[in-house]
Amino acid sequence: MDDESRARSRNEHGQYVGRISLDAVLDVFAERDDVARPLTATDVMEALDCSRRTAHNKLNELEERGDLATRKVGARSRVFWVPMPARGESTSGRAADSTDPTSPSETGASGEADGPDDSDALDHPPAVSSAIERADLPGSGPMLDARREALSAAYQYLTDHPEAKKADFLRDVYHDYPAGFESAEGWWNAIQPALKQLPGVDPPEERGHIWHFLGG
Repeated sequence: MDDESRARSRNEHGQYVGRISLDAVLDVFAERDDVARPLTATDVMEALDCSRRTAHNKLNELEERGDLATRKVGARSRVFWVPMPARGESTSGRAADSTDPTSPSETGASGEADGPDDSDALDHPPAVSSAIERADLPGSGPMLDARREALSAAYQYLTDHPEAKKADFLRDVYHDYPAGFESAEGWWNAIQPALKQLPGVDPPEERGHIWHFLGG
C-alpha cells in the first residue's frame, strides 16, 4: 500500500477518510500475489478499507481513462484487470507498465464475482444515478450510502426483472442489501417510496401488485 493510503486517518466507523487517489487503486492491482487474477470492487473496497460506492467510482474512472479494462461476469457482477497490449503494440500510462500476462477473454470467466451487484449503481444512466443521490432515504453518512446502494440494487433488479412483486424484492434484494434495517418490512417501507420516483418505474396502484419497468 502507498504512503498516502497508510497515512489516511480512520473515522468512527473504522473507514479511511480523505480522498483515495487513483494511484492507490492501481497499487492494489500491482500488489496482487497473482497478477493474472482480475479484481472485483469488493477486493478494492477491502484493500483500501473504503465504501463500495467509492471503489466503484474509482474503478470506473480508471476504466474510462484506459488504465483498466472491465467486463460483466454473470448477471450483476463485474471484474477489472490491467489490460496488456497485443504483442508489438505500444501503450502509454500505468497500463503499459503492467506485467499482467492475461487478456480480457482469458480473465473474464476466471474472475471472482462481486456477489450482489456491485456494478448496478455504476451502470445506471446519469439521470438515474442523480435521482438515487437525491432520493429521500433515512439516515446519514455510511448508513445513507448503504441505503442508496440498496435503492440502486432494487432499481437494477427491476430493470433485470421488468415485472416484479414486493416479495421478489424482499427475497432477492433485501437479504443482500439490508442497509441497516432489522426487518424486511422496514426496509421496504423506506425503499419503495424512493423506488417509485426513479425513471422508468411504474409502481402498482394497489399494495402487493406487480411493479413494472418501462425502459428508458
